[in-house]
Amino acid sequence: MALADPTSCAKGGEDSSPFPEIIELNVGGQVYITRLPTLLSVPGSRLWEMFTQRNARALARDSKGRFFVDRDGFLFRYILDYMRDQQLVLPEHFPERGRLQREAEYFMLPELVKLLVPKLSEQNSLGDDPCQSDPEEPSPGADAARSLGSAAANTAGTEGRRAGFITIGYRGSYTLGRDSQTDAKFRRVARIMVCGKTSLAKEVFGDTLNESRDPDRPPERYTSRYYLKFTFLEQAFDKLADAGFHMVACNSTGTCAFAHEQTDDRIWTSYTEYVFYRE
Repeated sequence: MALADPTSCAKGGEDSSPFPEIIELNVGGQVYITRLPTLLSVPGSRLWEMFTQRNARALARDSKGRFFVDRDGFLFRYILDYMRDQQLVLPEHFPERGRLQREAEYFMLPELVKLLVPKLSEQNSLGDDPCQSDPEEPSPGADAARSLGSAAANTAGTEGRRAGFITIGYRGSYTLGRDSQTDAKFRRVARIMVCGKTSLAKEVFGDTLNESRDPDRPPERYTSRYYLKFTFLEQAFDKLADAGFHMVACNSTGTCAFAHEQTDDRIWTSYTEYVFYRE
């Protein structure tokens, strides 16, 4: 019988590990595949504690058997990159330093926290507080407007807000029988899309905005690839109303995609867009 490769053993003085060499992780719905030594590269970290256990069954798993971690799936890519070589490399215009610092604290990576803390105050003006003017679009009167804000209490809630459009779109489908009086069987809305300026979208929807399809978009650029983590249109409308937006236009298209041969039930699909504007 061949002897096990000692390099594949856990770094904690243990002779063997109940975990495989290749680990599949489901972090907040995002799937990552990495090697066990990578997860054990920082002794004392939360991942090190998880994967040095003697019983692999003690860890939560998803329906496909992957180890599940209930954290931000998008930001975990930077946590994993750091654990590979203990270096921090972020894209330009990265707006999530504050949230990434929180993730580093959760995963018990003190050196990574130190790398993020010095630039936190600088980055707050770029991403963590998207209501401020974008760095590449300075407003000549911004400082004066802020200085006058305390003098007018009735305008304090709207200072710093920028005008702009946000478009909400979704696809839906429903089944309609041959009898026009038959109740339609509606299907659940699968995904609510968000189009507009990145900084405005993050201001309105915050943590409920899924950015995994366009993660490195600078705050002053536009995107049509964001979507919401919930599927209730009314919830999206409430958030837009709270942020001072008003609906100015909407449109919808529908097509008959399928007709059942036996019942003549027809499946209709539709795409609807709502355009919101804030002055």
